[in-house]
Amino acid sequence: MKGLLICDCDEVLLHMVRHFGVWLREAHDITFALDGGDFANSMTRSNGAPAPTREEMWGLLDQFFPHEMGRQTLVPHAREALAALSKVADVVILTNLGDHNREPRIAQLLGHDMDYRVETNQGGKGDPVARLVAEFGNPVTVFVDDLPVHHASVAKHAPEVHRVHMVSEPDLAVHMPPAPDAHVRIDDWQAAHVWIAERFAAGRPA
Repeated sequence: MKGLLICDCDEVLLHMVRHFGVWLREAHDITFALDGGDFANSMTRSNGAPAPTREEMWGLLDQFFPHEMGRQTLVPHAREALAALSKVADVVILTNLGDHNREPRIAQLLGHDMDYRVETNQGGKGDPVARLVAEFGNPVTVFVDDLPVHHASVAKHAPEVHRVHMVSEPDLAVHMPPAPDAHVRIDDWQAAHVWIAERFAAGRPA
């Protein structure tokens, strides 16, 4: 039986925050701090006006996705690693975006020669990961994500899944400690490829 690789997209396969920050500055005169903090608390207006509220932050993200997704760039070695791993595992991209962004995300990944199943999600990823594991017949599964909250969710709902904490943006990674509920922290796809391939080759759950 083939393994199953469930992989996040933003800050795992595609750089997002650096491009979001550039767009905020260009389009809205907002400075965005890459410090790993809450998005709303990371925004300040250059003219000294009050910072965007949480509601305004969600509105800005809704403008970036899907209209500015073309700014995002591929994380080094991500495409090659997934292509190699797809020979021994099914690959599903589980991305926390509104369902209306599923088709734009598929098109975006196809533009980077990554033709994989895409599932959109809102909230914790534990339940959708558990459903995918069951759908594929409970194979050896590896989950890759940049946010600790999702590793905690997967640890709760699908504890047999191997969990890789990856933060591919260097300016963000230095501010983010390893996720307590991940099995390993690896921010480079060449090293992650080796670790993930070893889990599939061993054929054992976490």
